[in-house]
Formats: sequence, C-alpha cells, structure tokens
Amino acid sequence: MEPAPETASGAAKRDDALAPLRHWLTEWAARVRAVDFAGGRTMCAPEIIAFGTRAEVVAGLDRVYDEQWRHVWPVIRDFTVRVDEARGAIAGDTAWVAAPWDSRGVRPDGSIYARPGRLTIVLERRDGRWLAVHTHFSLSPTP
Repeated sequence: MEPAPETASGAAKRDDALAPLRHWLTEWAARVRAVDFAGGRTMCAPEIIAFGTRAEVVAGLDRVYDEQWRHVWPVIRDFTVRVDEARGAIAGDTAWVAAPWDSRGVRPDGSIYARPGRLTIVLERRDGRWLAVHTHFSLSPTP
C-alpha cells in the first residue's frame, strides 16, 4: 500500500488510510508520558520483539518491560511522536509505521537534554485492536 497522501505543507492528511496507526501512536505517546506501564502492555502482543534505546534485542512483553521500559520511561519527559510525519501501510490485519519522536532526558543531576529519535513499529489487528508485535526505537544519529 502507498504511503499516506500529503498536503502541500508535507503533513499527512488526518483522514488518510494511516489514521488508525496515527491514533495508536498518539495513545502510545500518552502512555509513555504517563509512565503507564499497564496501559502500554495492553497495546502490545505478548510475544513482541523489541529493539530499544537501551536494550539491543528483547523478546516477550515481560522482558521488554524489564530491559527497556522501566529504565527509560521514568527518566524521560515530554515524549511525543510526530504523527503528522508518520509513514506506513496497512495490508489487511498487518501494518507498519515509521515516525520521528521527541523527548527530553533527565540526567542524574536533574539537568535536561534533548533526546530525539525515530521508531518503526509492526502491528497486527487482533480482535479489532492493533497490537505491536515488533517495535524499534532508536535515538537520532548525532554528528
């Protein structure tokens, strides 16, 4: 499937075919900002495979929580996915989406630093809900 149509400004239309994925990304960002681990779990398949900013490769939702989420979510602020810049496709009950994200990190001394990144997520629709079966979150490269 083709990426979402774009407006002259480059932002994807809100009523495009990726609307369900943009909604998922918006909900995900809210869960991360709220450090809502239980809510985040409801958005993922139990057998998820994840690549993260901290964990190289983890399989299974409990391990994703243990090795990635619990170490990162509490020490970042303002996590936001730029959903208008998302690209992806939906084919039946499978979808993928890629988008940039922004956050601020908090150092042990309390100082704040910019922490931008990008994501790619593969989702499956199960019982009418989109669940992440693979996530890849990485920090943006620095020169």
